[in-house]
Amino acid sequence: YMGEAEKGLTECSATADWLLTQTAVRPLVGIVCGSGLGGLADLLKDQVAFNYRDIPNFPQSTVHGHAGRLVFGTLKGRPCVCMQGRFHLYEGYPIQKITLPMRIFKLMGVETVILTNAAGGLNQDYKVGDIMIIKDHLNMPGFAGNNPLAGPNDERFGVRFPCMSDAYDRELQQLAVDVGTELGYRDFLREGVYCVLGGPSFETIAECRMLHKLGADAVGMSTVHEVIVARHCGMRVFALSLITNQAVMDYDSEEKANHEEVLQTGKQRAEQLERLVSTMVTRIEYNNNYS
Repeated sequence: YMGEAEKGLTECSATADWLLTQTAVRPLVGIVCGSGLGGLADLLKDQVAFNYRDIPNFPQSTVHGHAGRLVFGTLKGRPCVCMQGRFHLYEGYPIQKITLPMRIFKLMGVETVILTNAAGGLNQDYKVGDIMIIKDHLNMPGFAGNNPLAGPNDERFGVRFPCMSDAYDRELQQLAVDVGTELGYRDFLREGVYCVLGGPSFETIAECRMLHKLGADAVGMSTVHEVIVARHCGMRVFALSLITNQAVMDYDSEEKANHEEVLQTGKQRAEQLERLVSTMVTRIEYNNNYS
């Protein structure tokens, strides 16, 4: 009889091994694409792609705007793996299933994870189309006891009580600012705190006001779970939010949040976000090797 932790590792290893036999790429960087931001994967050269449904033990994406493919390839010679489409609590997955790809990344040799998402802006200075470097998070499902590390801990991945005060790598944040400045993106590059909620219903006005008071600059339904699991097993983490809509803070407002708006903004700013991430990738490696 296998305990939960044992079963988890066996599943992850089987999937990682299967993928490594199917492709010659040995990725050092893992990228997760958010709503409407799957174009990052298209930048990869020498692609080997798998549909999620063809990968053993892999969950499947059910959301419009999320493709559901795992793409291996190189970005200017750097080996990468890219998730086109991610999994969310609101799709009904157990939280451990949502974060399974992070452990598979780890077992394949990934050292740095870059996550992107679409988020609503709470900070009144943010504009639609801004790109926010995530410097910290508020984990609402975690407060309610829904944490991907709940249950037996597998020591082979990491410690029982992992530190989260350094979850978002400072050097990578600085690299993003430097690269963004070079590319002329200073005007719409921000840094702030991302708050995750369960979804799928968008936030009420009272909820937006509450989260803003608590120090959240942007709100969304993803990313944080993956960050926790990636940090637990020792990968470096960098995350970006594309601000696709301004959260409604005012009862007199006629504005309403909708998924179409989110995908539309994604289209307009996506190329710049992709250029930022791909340029960073070409330098991350370099940082590791020569530091």
